[in-house]
Amino acid sequence: MGLRERKKQKTRLALIDAALDLFLARGYEATTIDQIAASVDVSPRTFFRYFASKEDVALALQADALDIFVAELSARPDAESPFTAMSQAMRAALATVGHNDEADHERFAKTCELRDRHPALVAGQARLMMAHEQRLLAEITRRRGADDLRSHFVLALFAAVARTCFEQCGPGEIRDVAALARRLDETLVVAGQSLRPGWDE
Repeated sequence: MGLRERKKQKTRLALIDAALDLFLARGYEATTIDQIAASVDVSPRTFFRYFASKEDVALALQADALDIFVAELSARPDAESPFTAMSQAMRAALATVGHNDEADHERFAKTCELRDRHPALVAGQARLMMAHEQRLLAEITRRRGADDLRSHFVLALFAAVARTCFEQCGPGEIRDVAALARRLDETLVVAGQSLRPGWDE
């Protein structure tokens, strides 16, 4: 990245850090955007250049991870079946997140803690997932050449596999990217043993 992009990224991360710390210390509902901006010594107007709302900044890391997943999926070879491509893309996305620095891992842990404390963010996370599922469906449709029942079923089944992976993680695992990656591999192995080859093509 150039200097301007690095400065923008630094400001964005500073806003995320300030927001997470304030949310955890004062409560999500009690924290204002003005307080977040003041903690970084920027104006609320600057905050809105990066995020549309408190929910956006609270879920920023999850949105970033989903963007990485979609990008990895788009980069997978066209010869791969949709389910295989999504499995490999999720592995690659977790590997990318896992190679981040300690500060990013700390942000991830804080995001998980914040979500656990504030159920309202679970609904926001669900909305985020639904928006990204439409992008995934578009890629599945492109690979299969059809927007039909099977394409929707491929997406629904992969979503169920991913949800099973996360639900089977313990409190420590869900905050540990490496442990999460191992749990994903275990879940995908079970899925692979349960599905007939070629079912998603």
